[in-house]
Amino acid sequence: MKIVIIGISDCIPEFSEKELLLIQGAKKFAGGKRHKVLVEPFLPLGHQWEDITVPLSCLFDQIRISRTDWVVFASGDPLFFGIGNTLHREFPDAQIEVFPSFNSLQILAHSIGLAYGEFHTISLTGRSFEEFDKALIQGAAKMGVLTDRKNTPRSISQRMLDFGYANYSMYYGECLGGEDERVLKISLEEALDLDYRHPNCFFLEKKDNKIPLKGIPERLFEPLEGRPNMITKMPIRLTTLALMELQDKKVLWDVGACTGSVSIEARLHYPQLKIKAFEIRRESEGIIQRNAQQFQTPGIDLYIEDFLQTEKTKIEKPDAVFLGGYGGKMDQVLDDIHLHLKDGGIIAFNSVSDKSKQGFLSWANKHEYEISNNMLITVDQFNPITILIAKK
Repeated sequence: MKIVIIGISDCIPEFSEKELLLIQGAKKFAGGKRHKVLVEPFLPLGHQWEDITVPLSCLFDQIRISRTDWVVFASGDPLFFGIGNTLHREFPDAQIEVFPSFNSLQILAHSIGLAYGEFHTISLTGRSFEEFDKALIQGAAKMGVLTDRKNTPRSISQRMLDFGYANYSMYYGECLGGEDERVLKISLEEALDLDYRHPNCFFLEKKDNKIPLKGIPERLFEPLEGRPNMITKMPIRLTTLALMELQDKKVLWDVGACTGSVSIEARLHYPQLKIKAFEIRRESEGIIQRNAQQFQTPGIDLYIEDFLQTEKTKIEKPDAVFLGGYGGKMDQVLDDIHLHLKDGGIIAFNSVSDKSKQGFLSWANKHEYEISNNMLITVDQFNPITILIAKK
């Protein structure tokens, strides 16, 4: 089976001789609704067309059932975060030939004379904010962003403003390459009121060199009402995270997140981490959200309920856990963590008393965890803290 993928822009295409021969010799075609309008004059009599819509499994099923060759029309470069990559993955044995056009970000860059090779490209087309948030936290100065009907210029700008990333200018483009093309340089605030059309994309360029604060003094966090000292002190927080060796970890659970200080600091230092924060206090929900916004850390998933009662089957399993609180049920909470923690994963615990220290060590010994760190630290006039790291 052969699949030919032809990239086009938003104007009537000028196909090459080879492309026209392939189109005239085919019977099965697929593309978006707007692609069909543009290419229909070139399609042979008796052709069959399959709209590319979500879920893509419908298209894949039609291709498998047909057992014949297909011509698929795509926007721009099909291998630039496009359907070409998906078809390669779904049909590894098929002969796939690609005829690319300029992708939307290239067309936008050409129209404004932007050196787009310096921009880090991130796709939010049917994707999560994971890579986008990571780039923001790392202080990316230049980004090219692909959008969809959910992740729009408005919603993306609102997210950036909510988390304190107002220091970017936007180069916006829509319907690029077509008669309705529009290109603008606007602020993120202006993007909130933009009457935009699909498809669109944009570049972001930083206006200054500011990056999020790391090593946050505990006095800067919003605390629990009446409990200003119920927060992991900055030196303890930083030392614990360093001892957890999170640079190669993927998912961190913060159990007993309280004000979110550990989750926030971990997100800032290790933005590749997916962070799941668990806290039983209802009042902590707003506190953690406000602290996350103040310290520019989008992407923390928050679960406000009893950790032992939380349904975890759909939550990604951790390879690192920080135990910040256990509500007097240390063994039960640790048993639950143990069920979900990946092999080779670690649990960190900051003990404020000899009783809690011995309880953690006893549980770890019973479950054959290796204690890789057992460090006693005193900060100013506060009580000594023992930092314990256990490896599964």
